[in-house]
Amino acid sequence: MTSPPPTLPRTPLLLAFSLALAAAVSLGLARFSYALLLPPMRAELHWSYFTAGAMNTANAAGYLCGALLAPRWFARHDALRVLTAGGLSTAAILAAHAFAGSDALLIALRTLAGIGSAATFVGGGLLAARLAARAPHPGLVVGIYYGGAGLGILGATLIVPPLPWRAAWIALGATSLACALATWGVTRASRDVVQTAPDAASTTRLRVRWTPMALLLTGYLLFGFGYIGYMTFIVTLLREQGIAPGWVDAFYGLLGAGVVASSWVWAGVLQRFRGGQALALLNAILTFATLLPVLSGQPVVVALSCLLFGGTFLSVVASTTAFVRHNLPPAAWAAGIGAFTIVFALGQILGPSLTGHLADGPGGLQRGFLCSAIVLALAALFGSRQQPLKAH
Repeated sequence: MTSPPPTLPRTPLLLAFSLALAAAVSLGLARFSYALLLPPMRAELHWSYFTAGAMNTANAAGYLCGALLAPRWFARHDALRVLTAGGLSTAAILAAHAFAGSDALLIALRTLAGIGSAATFVGGGLLAARLAARAPHPGLVVGIYYGGAGLGILGATLIVPPLPWRAAWIALGATSLACALATWGVTRASRDVVQTAPDAASTTRLRVRWTPMALLLTGYLLFGFGYIGYMTFIVTLLREQGIAPGWVDAFYGLLGAGVVASSWVWAGVLQRFRGGQALALLNAILTFATLLPVLSGQPVVVALSCLLFGGTFLSVVASTTAFVRHNLPPAAWAAGIGAFTIVFALGQILGPSLTGHLADGPGGLQRGFLCSAIVLALAALFGSRQQPLKAH
């Protein structure tokens, strides 16, 4: 009698949740927690909206550098080692934010955090894609991984509000360290399932052509531009509209809960569509969610906006991994995920600073959010035109 395969019924989900902690670090704790920290930091450091946005622009620029370096890292090193190194370095950098004495140093730290986050996020995405290929419900596995960012948002919602902003950065660093170690421990015990070893030959032999998926890449670029404005400034907007801080924190926690739930809500869609339909549908929903707090500051409307946005935006990221898995051979998955990561980072570089620049002028943050909604609508349009790639 042959021994059972490594993909035992409970193993894929356990691994998916352990990998989700990497997404919690790279997105939830290292990036999206900034929205909660922005109001007290902006008040104490006397920032304009442009300066506040520039901090997340620096983070996205670092993320782009990491994405560009990722193919070399994966060609030379075990994917789990890259993921873990990124998580540990991100944890240390987040804690270092507490001791920054100038805007220039904060920008440098945000940039370094972006580099570490890219290593963690792309590494986790690659391992999640490999795990999905052997799991009975691949769309759910991918959704769980990206839904991990919601765990980070929920964690930040509990950690940040009670603390002064410098102490909050230290707490975020400590939480990131615990998550990185947990991911390493569980995944290291299941290397045979996720196949963490580097494959330099496959990486150098197979190249991904961007042209056949140009429409989806463009839509994803626009998504990166549009969504990050919301995620950077939503807490600040709600406080400006006079919503009590406790309710604002609750709404942001609701957003994080929506991210976690999105793993199950959109799993079937990610599995069913081979082209850009999923990205188009999700960006259409985001367009509506982004407009809601501009149209009304009523708590019910704001809650709906946060729930819709949280329950959708990370599934856009998951949809690109699903597209890669559906349309490219396994040896090209790292390059394919890297291509989408690069355009995602480019969009995030443009989004925060431009949204902040618009918010500094007439119309304030509402005008910046309106711009984000228009860009997200264009992302939906481009995604709807992407067809599946020819069979490999």
